[in-house]
Amino acid sequence: MLSTNEDRLIEVLIVGEPNHPASPGSWRITPEGEPVMLPGTGGICTNVRVGDPVLGFECDHLEPAVSLRNSDKDKNNAFNFYACIGNEATVLDGPAEGEVGVVTGKHGGIEHVFVDFPEKVLGKLRYGNKIQIASKGVGLKLTDMPQVSVMNMAPRMLKKMKPKVKDDKLQVKVAKLVPACIMGSGLGRDNAHRGDYDIQMFDEGTVEEYGLADLRLGDIVALMDADNTFGRIYKQGAVTIGIIVHGRCVTAGHGPGVTCLLSSASGAIEPVLSDKANIATILGLRDI
Repeated sequence: MLSTNEDRLIEVLIVGEPNHPASPGSWRITPEGEPVMLPGTGGICTNVRVGDPVLGFECDHLEPAVSLRNSDKDKNNAFNFYACIGNEATVLDGPAEGEVGVVTGKHGGIEHVFVDFPEKVLGKLRYGNKIQIASKGVGLKLTDMPQVSVMNMAPRMLKKMKPKVKDDKLQVKVAKLVPACIMGSGLGRDNAHRGDYDIQMFDEGTVEEYGLADLRLGDIVALMDADNTFGRIYKQGAVTIGIIVHGRCVTAGHGPGVTCLLSSASGAIEPVLSDKANIATILGLRDI
């Protein structure tokens, strides 16, 4: 069992509401020069959840299930910071009052927090509903492994992932390995405690080499030679563990988004490939 400081963490209640989908506004131009007009971010998506493929839908920056935000900009920044992957979220009003979902991702730029609910609940949600997240996870540490930073993750998610320590490395099950050289939009931020950054999927050879074509929303992945400890940078030997939070994108520099969960600048993380490394399976949200 990993030693953590969970007993010293606070639990804070935070509130957001489903954010209506935004209009694309104009054509999006692919790197091949093709103009496309597609659904984009936001909304209550009733037929896509974690476990579904990132490349399987006609959408740009597909956000699964429910995209939440707080209507006040400053409060929404805090909402994004406090929300952690694996936190429980409860509907406070409307036809779905009392139903419980799970935080599955955070999307930078648009500043959304994603919550997964069963399909029968998604159909009962309404814009304007208040959804309360029991936030616990900010400040989480592995007390015996200071060389590994934890962020954006609830303690229960860490426990359910069942990482193990072997030969002074943290072994973590992942669905895919992703080379840092194809990480794009989101680079340059001074911290990874909010939002995400994108896997560029435009080089067919790299996509085939690493088996990225069948990536799923909610997959746990290892970013190789990527350090997120104090911001998102390329660093040889570093390893970052993240979760796929949104779908493919057609514009240059963008792609499926990754919210960071664990990072080690010294490479004290050892990824172990597993086809069960998806939050849907880890937390029992649905069969995939």
